[in-house]
This record gives sequence, C-alpha cells and structure tokens, in this order.
Amino acid sequence: MNAVRIRPDWVTVMAACLITGLAMSLRQVLGLYLRPVTMDLGIGREPFSNAMALANLVWGFGAILFGFLADKYGAGRTAAIGVLCSMAGFFLITQASTGTGLLVAGVLLGIGSSGSGVTALVGAVGRAVPPEQRTAAIASLGMATGIATFLAYPYVHVLIEAFGWRTSLLLVAGTVALTLPLTMILPGGPVTAVTVRAQTMIEAFREAFATPSFWLLTFGFFVCGFHVAFYSVHLPAFVQDQGLGAWVGVWSLMAVGIANIIGTWLAGQSGRFFQKRTVLTTIYFARTVLFFGLLVLPITPLTIIATSALLGLFWLSTIPLTSALVGTFFGTSWMSMLFGFVFLSHQLGSFLGLVLAGRFYDATHSYTLMWWISAGLGLVAGLLNLPIKERPVPRLLAAAAAG
Repeated sequence: MNAVRIRPDWVTVMAACLITGLAMSLRQVLGLYLRPVTMDLGIGREPFSNAMALANLVWGFGAILFGFLADKYGAGRTAAIGVLCSMAGFFLITQASTGTGLLVAGVLLGIGSSGSGVTALVGAVGRAVPPEQRTAAIASLGMATGIATFLAYPYVHVLIEAFGWRTSLLLVAGTVALTLPLTMILPGGPVTAVTVRAQTMIEAFREAFATPSFWLLTFGFFVCGFHVAFYSVHLPAFVQDQGLGAWVGVWSLMAVGIANIIGTWLAGQSGRFFQKRTVLTTIYFARTVLFFGLLVLPITPLTIIATSALLGLFWLSTIPLTSALVGTFFGTSWMSMLFGFVFLSHQLGSFLGLVLAGRFYDATHSYTLMWWISAGLGLVAGLLNLPIKERPVPRLLAAAAAG
C-alpha cells in the first residue's frame, strides 16, 4: 500500500523546488568569483578550482549519507542542516586568505549541497506523487534550479559590482537563509508506511551493485558532472581570457539557466514517449557536438552565448531521467540513497573536471585541452547509456505479479 501522506503533494514538491533551486543556483554562480578572489588573494586559479572541486567531491560522498538520512528520517531535517552548512561555507570564503582557507569553505559548501540539493530531496518528491508522474515531478527540481540560476547570475553579478566580492558573499549567505523556514514544510520524519520495508540498506546496495544497468547509468553520470562543473566555474574566466567583457560570461550562464528550464521540462515529458536511456544518449552526443564547436568556431559574444543556450537544453535534463531510472530499477524506498551513489559518480566527474581545468590552465594558459576532453567524454557517456535495460529488478517484478 502507499505511504500515508500528511500534506498535499504539491506542497512537498513546491518546497523542495524552492530549497533546491536556491541551493544549487547559488553554488553554480561561484565561477563569477574565480577572477576577483584569486586576484585579490594573489593566488593562481588552481587553488580556487581545487576548492570547488573538493566541494563537489564532498557533495558526492555526502549525497549517499544525506540520501540515507532523508529516506530514513525525513527530508526536512537534512535540508535544514544543508542550508546552515551552505551559509557557513559562503561566510568562510570571505575570511579566507590562502588556498587552504578556500578548501575549508569548499568542504562546508559540499556538505550544504548534500543536505539541501537535489540528491537529498529527490526521494521525497518521488514518493509524493504517483509513479506515472514521477519523472515530471523530479524534472520540476531541475526546472526550479534553471529558473533560480537564470536569476542568480545577474543578481550576484550586481552584488559583486556594487559591494565587492566579500560583502556580496555575505549577502549570498543571507539569501540562502531565506530557505530555512521552508525545510519545516518537508516531511520531517521517516516515511510512514502500512507495510514494513522490504529491504535493509545493505540489501538495497547489494541489489543495485548486482544490476549492470545501474553501473552503466552511474558511469555515464560521471561525464555529466565533469561537463557541468568545468563549464560553470571556468567559462567566465575563459571569455575574459579571449578579450571579451565579463558580461559575456554572465549572459552565457544566464542562457544556460533559462534554456535548462526548457530542456529539463522536455526531459521530464520525454519519459512518456521515449525510453529514458535513448534520451540520455542523445543528450550526451549533443554535448559532444557543442564542445567540439567551441574548438572550431570563432570566439565571439554571439557564439559563446548561443553555444551556452544550446548546452543549457542538455544541462540538468540528465537528472530527472537518471533519477527516474533509479526509481524504475529499484522502487522509491531507498531512492534518495541509491541516487546519491549515482550522484557520487557525477561529483567525482566534477572533481576531476575542476582539478584538471585548474592544473591545465595554470600550466598552459589555455582551455583547449579541456574542450577536447569534454567532447570525447560526451561521446563515451552516450555509448554507455545505449545498453541500459529499462526495467524493474526481479524483486519488483515478482511483487507486482504477486499483487
């Protein structure tokens, strides 16, 4: 039988969207701080990039822990912890004087994203709606992030220009605090069900690790993280290196955000008409073409903004498809936790992308090699998603037959 619901579906989904949208969008705008922070502190780009890489790595490992906590004890508590840690992380960047200080801030930002990002809340949203609406409901988290990102870039850009990077980060921390009351709307305790859970946590992991399609999905998602982290953090600096104004980077990432709204909505609806693995393969192949385009097209404001807009269509559109496949494979009982493991791969990709970008740039003063690597990885990810078998595990098939 279904879990007992104590609040309307739309209330849970809306609260989760607002929390996730603000948490993830304000994390993504940190690329705007790369140049001002490193120039003010007198350090290279590698320390800042490494701090953001560490934040993504901590987010990846924390996604499993916070996914487990959200599934077992409720999403409200984990989201509140995440919001508080994000606030502390933004504050500590303002106090940093060396690369080590940035690393500490990165750890807190990673924990914050683990608790208040999409990975911790995807299970609550997935359980709040009927199975046939699950992909679309999860897509709303990505759409909320796209809308928030579209607004966050000009918002933070204006704050930096008006108040400087340190004060602007304090204002960003205050903005994150606005989501703290929303955490009380989310389910605050464990999901109450009429029947006892069919699996323990260990059994859920054992079943997932024995499913080949789960590993293909996980390895493919690694590439998504590599792309998103590298592009969002280093694009503002890249365009200025090409002699373009800072506004080009801002408008480009805004274009990513607004196109992401459309792309994520389309991804959420596509599950009704196409196999999710097919759509994921298309997304990764499209990214390959776009990254290759940055190697051969002239670098002008038009090409950068247009490429960013097209890339935005394939930005977070992977999340509803990937997380919905986890629900398809294994059900929703441990959905946040298992998606957290898949997301760990995503964050390992983010970590590697940022570490390599910082190191290659400081060594060569160019991002050319990173564009080549990004294009090649997109091709690999597309090929990995092709063999995925989109069906429930035998345990769920047997339960459906018995029911």
